[in-house]
Amino acid sequence: MALERMATPQSSPRQSSSLSSSPMSTRTQSLQVDSVQRWMDDLRHMTEVECMCVLQAKPIGVEEESQHGELVLTSGVGAGDHVARNNLQTLLRRALVVSTELGKMFQRLEKGRWQRVHSTAVRANCHVRSLVHEYGAARSIPPEMQKYEKSLLEKCMELTNITERCLHTDDEFFLKSMREAIHEILTDVSDSFSNMIDMALANEIQVLIKQIESSDSTSTIGTSINNLLSLTQDGPQLCSIIAKEGAVVALFKICRQDRFRELYAHALRTVASICSVEEGINQLDKVDGILCLADILTDESSEEAARAEAAAVVAQITSPHHTSTQHLASFLESMHDIVTALIKLCESASCGEVFLLASAALANITFFDSMACEILLQLNAVHILLQACRDQQRVDTPYSKDQVVTILANLSVLEPCVSEVMQEQGVERLLLLLGEKPSSPSPSEGAACERVQQKAAVTLARLSRDPDVAQTAIQLKAVPRLIQLCRSPTERNNSDSVLVACLAALRRLAGGCPSSISVADHQQLIKPRLVDSFLLCSNMEESFV
Repeated sequence: MALERMATPQSSPRQSSSLSSSPMSTRTQSLQVDSVQRWMDDLRHMTEVECMCVLQAKPIGVEEESQHGELVLTSGVGAGDHVARNNLQTLLRRALVVSTELGKMFQRLEKGRWQRVHSTAVRANCHVRSLVHEYGAARSIPPEMQKYEKSLLEKCMELTNITERCLHTDDEFFLKSMREAIHEILTDVSDSFSNMIDMALANEIQVLIKQIESSDSTSTIGTSINNLLSLTQDGPQLCSIIAKEGAVVALFKICRQDRFRELYAHALRTVASICSVEEGINQLDKVDGILCLADILTDESSEEAARAEAAAVVAQITSPHHTSTQHLASFLESMHDIVTALIKLCESASCGEVFLLASAALANITFFDSMACEILLQLNAVHILLQACRDQQRVDTPYSKDQVVTILANLSVLEPCVSEVMQEQGVERLLLLLGEKPSSPSPSEGAACERVQQKAAVTLARLSRDPDVAQTAIQLKAVPRLIQLCRSPTERNNSDSVLVACLAALRRLAGGCPSSISVADHQQLIKPRLVDSFLLCSNMEESFV
């Protein structure tokens, strides 16, 4: 299925047929093959300095049969569509090796370990020359990149020479002046190398984007999109480069052509990853990507996978973590259609992941425009979301519950929300969410459970301004649970935000029905200032309940 994030590894049939051979000999043979293969792979990136000096940094392993001149730096490189991806991955690995060596130089320079500074400079010089020669032998180099390469090689040689001079003297004054000069050169080398690698990566990314733009083959385009998606997982810097090279534009061209409908989900998943950086969102805005997302979301003939990935893009671009909000102006124009499509997707979701993506998008949208909350109430969202909470196929993790309770918390500021929550027995659901606990020691799951508890308490506090809601909550034993969360740090996973929310909800309920709180609890949790009650509860090591 297109929405599956991971494939389940399967056993090889050959494993079951190995019972007739000796287990020890089979294991030894396997280890030998693995060790040799690993050594051959690592050798290309961690070459000994003496070997490189003898070879004068000449390129190794460029296949003569390659018709297009692709760079071949590692063993086992596939042909055709896999070459560009392998080149990029190899560039990243080689860049990491050089960056590591330069980092070591900075550290050793500060400690004045001149022998190690020089040996590291020689290694870095060799690695840089090897990378430049091999890349130049496989690709046509843009003039601007050639300028960086020439400057970088000169600085690397200068660095090697100047560090060698420091080996033959004990003059502290000379070494101090050399340390400053080396530090300056080393900084220049690092900056030049970073710029050169960025250009090389951009050059390789352009190859993938051209394949997407120029090919009519679904298979070729799909492979190129998957390769781009893989690269987006290497960090925000690479995502920025991918965005600047026009990947978002190319991917939305695919999403606007009916003949490539089967590629929509893959393309949109890649767009969502690229839009984790501001440059990606800016590119999306320039090509009216929001209109395209709205078209896919509202098209009932679109596959669920494509609509789910469109929801993921919406969730990404509406994330509160982004500082830029210019793109939201065009989003508001399509907001009604998008919100309507998203709540429908929540209602019809076939699995937990689809529901999570759609609800996450809605949760983000409700933060930045109150009109979205009004639209959701008109669309019977409270009923749909609370019904989903009763369906473990859709709401099966704390992450999904976090999105649901976020939407409910934002809807609860509107007066009509009260009656709908009461009608759907929402107070009971909020009390269940107050008891959310992680099923594993995962820190992310624990944090999600804290958010669920906090927002459930916030929602309860907001809704309890209505006397009927407050009375229902009291009858359902909300007060003892809130007191337990306040007094027992382990119940709230030592979360201060949960404590503050629970104190606020408890005070709201106590205001409407003082008799529901015992005298001792009132003296400690209700009567003092909120900050004093907070300090009292946050210092408790065990429950007093």
